[in-house]
Amino acid sequence: MSNNLQFDFNVDKAAKTVYIIREFAASQSLVWDAFTKAELLDQWGAPAPMRAKTKYMNFEEGGRRFYAMISPDGQEHWSIQNFTSITPKTNFKTYNTFSDEHENPQLPGSDWNYTFSENNGKTKVNITIYNESRNRLEKMIEMGFNAGMTATLENLELLLATLA
Repeated sequence: MSNNLQFDFNVDKAAKTVYIIREFAASQSLVWDAFTKAELLDQWGAPAPMRAKTKYMNFEEGGRRFYAMISPDGQEHWSIQNFTSITPKTNFKTYNTFSDEHENPQLPGSDWNYTFSENNGKTKVNITIYNESRNRLEKMIEMGFNAGMTATLENLELLLATLA
C-alpha cells in the first residue's frame, strides 16, 4: 500500500454512520469503472482470503447488484445493492442489505454514498455509510468491517496498479 495516499476510516456511532476517505494513484475514470463494473468489482471486492462473485449487476438508477463474498471453504455471504442515484463519474448512491441466496433481504440496511474526485493524478473516493439502526452498525464493526474494508481497498489499489 502506498504511504502517501490518504486513507481515513471513522465511525460515528451516535449518527450511525461510517466515513471513509481513500485516495488512489489512478485516474478518476479508472477508479469509477472499478466501482461500477462487475468484472472489475469481482477482482477486488472482498478481503482475502474471501473472493467476490456477482450473480448479476444492472448499474443504472433503479438497478441492482446481487453478489456474494465467498469464503475459502465455499460459504456464500450474499448482499444486495440497489442503485438509487447515479451521476456519471462523480457520484452514486446505493441502498445495501445482507440477504440470503434467494435475494430475500435481511433488514435493516444501509445507505452508501460514493463520491469521486481527481486532483494531480490521484483519485479520492469519499464513502459515507448511514445505517438504519445502531445495532446494524455495531454488528458490522463486530464482524471486522474496518479491517475487511481496509483489506478490500488495498486489493483495489493493487488491481489499479495493474490496469493503469
